[in-house]
Amino acid sequence: MKKKEFYGELIGTAIILIFGNGVVASSLLFGLGDFFSINIAWGLAVLFGIIVSSKLSGAHLNPAVTIALALRRNFPKEKVLPYILAQILGAFLGSVIVYLNYIEKISSFETEYLVLKGSIESIKTASIFATYPSSSISNLSAFIDQVLGTFLLVFLIFAATDEKNQILNLGPIFVALLVMVIGMSFGANAGYAINPARDLGPRIMTFLFGWGKIVFSFRSYYFYIPIIAPIIGGILGAYAYDFFIRKYLD
Repeated sequence: MKKKEFYGELIGTAIILIFGNGVVASSLLFGLGDFFSINIAWGLAVLFGIIVSSKLSGAHLNPAVTIALALRRNFPKEKVLPYILAQILGAFLGSVIVYLNYIEKISSFETEYLVLKGSIESIKTASIFATYPSSSISNLSAFIDQVLGTFLLVFLIFAATDEKNQILNLGPIFVALLVMVIGMSFGANAGYAINPARDLGPRIMTFLFGWGKIVFSFRSYYFYIPIIAPIIGGILGAYAYDFFIRKYLD
């Protein structure tokens, strides 16, 4: 892995989390924005991350995308793990920046609402950074939700970036809009992680910065779902695109 690729994936993913976690923090802590504005901000965050990293690393910014590219687009397999580590580290650093920016407001929010870090109730503030399922759905439903969301993400990224299928060269804008619409369509169930690094990096941050083991043990160790399910969904999306669409393109 070249140094520029490492920096591209790290910085690009950090940018996504800075804006993505930032808008969730503004919404929860200050009552600013809503579900609609959160999804717009996440989409634009992805756009900015792609703009920064595209020429350096190809702007994967997501382990599910990296694995799918390794399986179906000849991305070098020896680069898969370094790319994923850079993405997780970038997500971790991005969430640290947001935490430090809002540390006083998080503390005052916890004091006002009698929230003790490390308790079940503290998942409310931990959810600024990582994803947690709605109380009304099961872990199985959340797993299916994440598989479906990432299936759509990778399927349509492959469509937008396929040299055989180019209509307009609007890849970064297309992906940003895609993230927005997946969030608006599927975000309510489980927060649409659709990206293992986006979830794991900030979850590690909350574990280290006071929330403790509850961020991993919550809901029967839910944390594995936004890691495993997006990878499965991404692989299925990649194979489905190649089987049903790409092989029929001239």
